[in-house]
Amino acid sequence: MRGLLRRGARDTASRHLQHRLIRQAASLLLAYPDERLPSRLATVDRLLGHITGEPAELLGRTLAALRDGDPFAAQADYVDTFDMRRRSTMYLTYWTGGDTRNRGAAIHAFAQAYRDAGAEPPPGEAPDHLPVVLEFAATVDPDAGEQLLAAHRIPIDVLRVALGERDSPYAAAIEAVCATLPPVGDQEERRARQLAEAGPQAEAIGLEPFTLTVPPRRTATVSAQTRAEGVD
Repeated sequence: MRGLLRRGARDTASRHLQHRLIRQAASLLLAYPDERLPSRLATVDRLLGHITGEPAELLGRTLAALRDGDPFAAQADYVDTFDMRRRSTMYLTYWTGGDTRNRGAAIHAFAQAYRDAGAEPPPGEAPDHLPVVLEFAATVDPDAGEQLLAAHRIPIDVLRVALGERDSPYAAAIEAVCATLPPVGDQEERRARQLAEAGPQAEAIGLEPFTLTVPPRRTATVSAQTRAEGVD
């Protein structure tokens, strides 16, 4: 019995480590492809040496696409994919709060989770941006990060489907992230389809600007408001 318990504990620890490695690799792959991209890809390459199973193949697919592509084309594709299309935004609270006052509170909850773990939200990106959440879950507080990701599984699944429909090289990385989360049930699948079809909530009257959404690192691209109001 003790042997079974020890083996079960080892299996759980190994699974948790795999999840952290997958999330770290995905965070690096999903970041804006700036001049630091080659260094990030080299790190992902090293991480893949410790990741097993289908997630390794999925992450490797995104890695290969970014490594083989033209850097300037990659930047344009990133902006077009994530900044200009609502269905493929990586700002998770956009789906749960939409263009409403609720989003400010939701963003604050992410920031507070980081502070509770002893880390300040990054100054160059909003705390609900998926690559930021993934890095937090991988390197700062795996349990709190797991809770944030699981609570926003439906937006992540909407993103996965949208990227798959566009045949985006980033779709495989999102699929690898989904493999680290609890399975989606029938109710969650229906909710994801409804969100994809109807879009996020909207509230135009009396809406104040979101002061918690800090300017993005890519200053040459569209503003945060334009990203939220991009085409479908």
